[in-house]
Amino acid sequence: MIERIEENLHPTAGHTPEHRAGARRGAGHRADERPVERSRREPAGEAASSPLVLRGVSLEYPDGTDEDGRPRTLQALDSVDLSVERGRLCAVVGESGSGKSSLLSVAATLIAPTDGSVRIAGTETVGAAEKERARLRREEVGVVFQQPNLIASLTALEQLLIAEHIRGLRGKRLRARRERAQELLDRVGLAGLGARRLHQLSGGQRQRVNIARALMGSPSVLLADEPTSALDASRSREVVRLLAEITREFDVATLMVTHETELLDAADRVVTMSDGRLTEGA
Repeated sequence: MIERIEENLHPTAGHTPEHRAGARRGAGHRADERPVERSRREPAGEAASSPLVLRGVSLEYPDGTDEDGRPRTLQALDSVDLSVERGRLCAVVGESGSGKSSLLSVAATLIAPTDGSVRIAGTETVGAAEKERARLRREEVGVVFQQPNLIASLTALEQLLIAEHIRGLRGKRLRARRERAQELLDRVGLAGLGARRLHQLSGGQRQRVNIARALMGSPSVLLADEPTSALDASRSREVVRLLAEITREFDVATLMVTHETELLDAADRVVTMSDGRLTEGA
């Protein structure tokens, strides 16, 4: 599923043709005029209600060549339309190879679609510079990974502060972020466990750390990638219920991929992925 989310905490200005063209266009405008940026954004109301919007999204992968030596392609996504509203958990089910992984990767802006539009918090990501996509991943998207990807030598609290240390935060700013991290751990049911290291946490507790870490940036979109695949039935229900509660309380738009249909009662909406296409219902 999603294997990598770049932090891009210190992106540098690029020198691509897009940047150079933007500089030329900006030469005739005041510093506060950004016509290109405005044209890439949704109407404010739509962006506020649905932070994640996919329209006509298709994705093709190269798939070798046919017997005549002509290139073949594999259709991973086929004209997908999907909007996820704030405060709602949308669950995606489907068989292995149906396109669920590709859907999450496109929603996370890790893969650009072959066709279509992907808007996050009102900003069009297709065709945007990597610096802008990295900013959106950092500021607007939180990811609950299939495996928590925690660092064994760090405490539960420290897991949530890795980015802050990389950015070199000190003093009051770091203390404020530490307080936020502790509040999130408390909210996900880990009050008093912030000093525990990885080997002292159960699988369910590790996934709760994973959820808290995904909320550190106050995202508008939460992507959950098979969050219960490594848990037993009881812990799985607890984690999905927690995700549903977090979705409402933090007013985020949550897209969760799962293969466990018995957990779908907690979702506000269920869609099925089959052969790269989405249909309503399980």
